[in-house]
Amino acid sequence: MKLHEYQSKQLFAEHGVPIPRGEVAETPAQVRAIAEQLGGSVAVKSQVLVGGRGKAGGIRLAKSPEEAEQLAAAILELEINGLPVRKVLVDEASEIVTEIYLGVTNDRTQGTPVIIASAEGGIEIEEVARDHPEKIVRAWVDPLIGLRDYQARNLAAAMELPRQHWGEFSRMARGLFDTYWSLDATLAEINPLVITREEKLLALDGKIVLDDNALYRHPELEELRDLDEEAPSEREARGHGLSYVKLDGNIGCLVNGAGLAMATMDVIKGLGGEPANFLDIGGGADAEKVAAAIQIILSDPDVHAMMFNIFGGITRCDEVARGILMALEEVSREVYLVTRLVGTNEELGRRILAEAKMDTASSLVEAAEMVIAASKVSVSE
Repeated sequence: MKLHEYQSKQLFAEHGVPIPRGEVAETPAQVRAIAEQLGGSVAVKSQVLVGGRGKAGGIRLAKSPEEAEQLAAAILELEINGLPVRKVLVDEASEIVTEIYLGVTNDRTQGTPVIIASAEGGIEIEEVARDHPEKIVRAWVDPLIGLRDYQARNLAAAMELPRQHWGEFSRMARGLFDTYWSLDATLAEINPLVITREEKLLALDGKIVLDDNALYRHPELEELRDLDEEAPSEREARGHGLSYVKLDGNIGCLVNGAGLAMATMDVIKGLGGEPANFLDIGGGADAEKVAAAIQIILSDPDVHAMMFNIFGGITRCDEVARGILMALEEVSREVYLVTRLVGTNEELGRRILAEAKMDTASSLVEAAEMVIAASKVSVSE
């Protein structure tokens, strides 16, 4: 679950990270009033859960309340990467001397959080890693101890940050790590963290990504979810307890288990196909849940063929087969379907599908080859 910039920075501030003065507005008139309160010179920043806001014209600087109102009117009419701008953050303008990147995320290889810093702030960290990897510094944090002062100082020294800022930088780094840790986040990022002309450090931008699996421990954070920013299919999937992400391909994938789902997409891609989605129905899925998953996938007009890859451990293959037939009775679209069932009650599941004259495969590769061939025929037609 992603949070907006204004939400992220408010949470940073609760953990001692300094942020600019600012407020959120939904109309140009509100922007003008906020700019007047902040002294006139402000940054007007679109609040959408995608990157590239600046390049799309969604972040503008205004020198007066009148200009802020005019810029806000233009920004609120924008659509950035398919998402309409419905609100803007109006921040007090800052005179920037230095821009720094600072972030905390999970290092799955080391099995521990890692804090990342770079003197190349204001640039996507992926670009820095590609073009200037030597300018990225890291510190791995023992979750039982937390970020230590010496680690923050080492980061500051490695970036050649002026020594007079080391103390404040250390406090910001600890505040950012505390935010990440206390919220069960998978990412907490400040980009840029700036040094102003007044020699102050500020989190000028902020980003937090929360772990959906931990939201039951943070009901107050669930309330921050912006449903307008999510695809209807992803909202529906979450309501059924399904993990679903739409992709750009034309082959629908229904799989039980996140690892198996990733492997399935890799095989399809490796054999020349294009997955249309990631969908994990989880363990123990019953016929009703399978039916809901199929309906969600087939609601995507880009899907020209569909593949089921089920390993029946907790999930019973016969329940999956019944769910497939149940869903197809309620779906008007006709697309090619192939199913690979392995595990608990697989013979019964295959028999149910065979009686319905549906194709099955004995291996993942065989199923992938069948669905890829069908998707290419569908596209050519």
